[in-house]
Amino acid sequence: MRIRSIVLLGLSLGLAACAEKGAGPVISTGDRYVAGPASAAEYKLGVGDRIRMVVYNEAALSGEFSVGANGSVALPLIGEVPAAGRTVTEIAADARARFAEGYLREPKVSAEVIVFRPFFILGEVAAPGNYPYAVGLTALNAIATAKGFTPRANRDVVQIRRQGETTETTYRLTPELMVYPGDTIRIGERFF
Repeated sequence: MRIRSIVLLGLSLGLAACAEKGAGPVISTGDRYVAGPASAAEYKLGVGDRIRMVVYNEAALSGEFSVGANGSVALPLIGEVPAAGRTVTEIAADARARFAEGYLREPKVSAEVIVFRPFFILGEVAAPGNYPYAVGLTALNAIATAKGFTPRANRDVVQIRRQGETTETTYRLTPELMVYPGDTIRIGERFF
């Protein structure tokens, strides 16, 4: 009887610790478990991304531009172009239309992402920090980038906080679990 009480007490304390950490339910399905964008052309820009824009035969209008804190890119002559949540193809089309409004005759504009905003990883990994994002990045790739798990790491679940959100979501760690740009990944400590 006494052993049973001790075991129940231990389980209760373990569950209380999990609840205290805000682990919540473990998610193992959904959009993070479906293959991400097939190419950088589908990538949605955000604050911290850097693009290269080329305006054909207009070296003074071409260059590298960052998505600013206001979510836009400041381009020569035409000013601020909204960029956050849009693809580089949409930005190039918008810039082409604005250059054609009295600045250039039949402008040809192309754009590409040259630097993706980073993801962040902390907790039980050998080298926590921020790392460059790459299209198609998985949680296991992110952990490998951070030099792998520490010996105390929980290798079953990870907590991910999406950029702009205030709470973490707990996900089952599988080879298909996708990381998005700006994500903060936290690897917890295992209890046993």
